[in-house]
Amino acid sequence: MTYSPGAPTERELRLVGGVAGKRVLDLGCGRGGAAIAFAKQGAVVIAVDGSRDRLEQARARAAADEVKVEFREGDLADLAFLRADSVDVVYSADAVGEVDDMARVFRQVERVLRPHAPFVFTYEHPMGLCVGTDGVVVRSYFDPGPTIEVRGDTSVPLFTRPLSEVFTSLTRAGLRTDTILEPRADGPGARVPSTVVWRARKAGS
Repeated sequence: MTYSPGAPTERELRLVGGVAGKRVLDLGCGRGGAAIAFAKQGAVVIAVDGSRDRLEQARARAAADEVKVEFREGDLADLAFLRADSVDVVYSADAVGEVDDMARVFRQVERVLRPHAPFVFTYEHPMGLCVGTDGVVVRSYFDPGPTIEVRGDTSVPLFTRPLSEVFTSLTRAGLRTDTILEPRADGPGARVPSTVVWRARKAGS
């Protein structure tokens, strides 16, 4: 299958698992690459983003690809429109780092997930944000930010947190981490990972 730009990587798809017939929530869907990829695999997709412009582009791409996605504009933690225990998978690519109140997002994710269902998310690795292109440390690992980073033609504020803080916030929200991946960064001379990938599951009775 050919995926849209911005779609999950093969590694992330393996963590998510099969989505055919499942209800998938894409948090911070951006221009819709992941949402469209999941819909093409037979998922029922709800996609949330705070940018009206990005959502308009996502809707146009979904229409061009002839797939159905329910797009909603809103904050990533404003999930009151979803019932508790109603979602089979939550996926988020490069959006958690943009949220100041990460713990609130995690609590809402835990509320809407079904028991034992996965939450797979990625964001810029905090070590990658500490090191400049020349390999020199330019900011403290413990500085929460925000720091301004450039993604394509857009500058976004990112809140950086030690991995231990993210792990603790997930646990307090009732989400049990079972996988943390730190893919080797592309490019010659890369010394630290640029991305971190998490999978946590809602605790079940």
